[in-house]
Amino acid sequence: MHNDLENFRATTAHRRPDRVLYNASFTPDLLRRVQEHVPGGDIQAHYGFARQQSIAMRRPADLAEIDYSSYYGKDELPEGTKFNGHGAAQVPAGFYHFWGYVSPLRNATNLAEIEAYPMDDMSDWDCSFMSDLVTTAHAEGKFTVGFVGHIFESAWQLRGMEPFMVDMIDQPAWAEDLLERIAIQNMAKATAFARAGVDMIRCGDDVATQRGMMFSPDLWRRLIHSRWQRIWAEVKRIHPGAKIWYHSDGNIADIIGDLVAAGVDVLNPLQPECLDFDRAYRDHGQSITFDGCVGTQSTMPFGTPAEVRERVKFLIQTYGSDGGLMLCPTHVLEPEVPIANIDAFADACREFG
Repeated sequence: MHNDLENFRATTAHRRPDRVLYNASFTPDLLRRVQEHVPGGDIQAHYGFARQQSIAMRRPADLAEIDYSSYYGKDELPEGTKFNGHGAAQVPAGFYHFWGYVSPLRNATNLAEIEAYPMDDMSDWDCSFMSDLVTTAHAEGKFTVGFVGHIFESAWQLRGMEPFMVDMIDQPAWAEDLLERIAIQNMAKATAFARAGVDMIRCGDDVATQRGMMFSPDLWRRLIHSRWQRIWAEVKRIHPGAKIWYHSDGNIADIIGDLVAAGVDVLNPLQPECLDFDRAYRDHGQSITFDGCVGTQSTMPFGTPAEVRERVKFLIQTYGSDGGLMLCPTHVLEPEVPIANIDAFADACREFG
């Protein structure tokens, strides 16, 4: 019997694995209830989720955190606010796992203010420890994953969604300054993962709605995709066996071909509510691995256990008979998802995969 490292390699090489890899994640309230439901509370072992190991960079112990407080008014941030890695304020939205954003560059009036915004230089961080983590994980039969992050999403969180979308059209130098500086950080992370031998580099941007792209594909190609291409090419140069995992919610049918041509190996989450699976599989199914595919706007919250089972069976038999498929709900599972449906999802993955 193969371990999950071998199953991952087989799946992404479009060879039939020993088993279909699958996973799920949960919002806090549902996580608590699932842990109470599972004997011993070990969710991964109970459900048989894919055995993987996350690898992350470590901030140097002697490097002080950047102080972003000057970008916010004294009474502007409510209790419970936290800051992401780029200094954008995440404020409680009172709705599940979602956050609101207060953007530090929301009031910028000139390009100099954008250029002066402080960001970490990660290029000389010590990442020598990561290769040992990869070796240990491989010895345990796990595949390794390094999360690089976003480009577009990080930029709009710093500037504000509407201002940044306007910048992309009316003040492209403002947009390009943020995008490029974020891309430089992502290059440092991605290449560190590649040198350590990490199996899969995770990255992405939500660039689509349920109906289509948020902006023209040509604008995406010029401002955002060109930067990802540069990062992925360097990853593949350093570690040809590394797999590029790309995430975008929504209907990204117009850009899947661009992603495949640029070196994306695994595409997530492929929302069935807004994507034509048959077309995507027909056009690209031999080139990429599908990861996701089980609807969180449909099957998981509103289906019966029998319908969850049939959905998993259909996906495996239609798209996963020769590898190229990893299954998971297309987003974190919300509190309304019945635990019986989570049980049915895992049971069906084991039975048919």
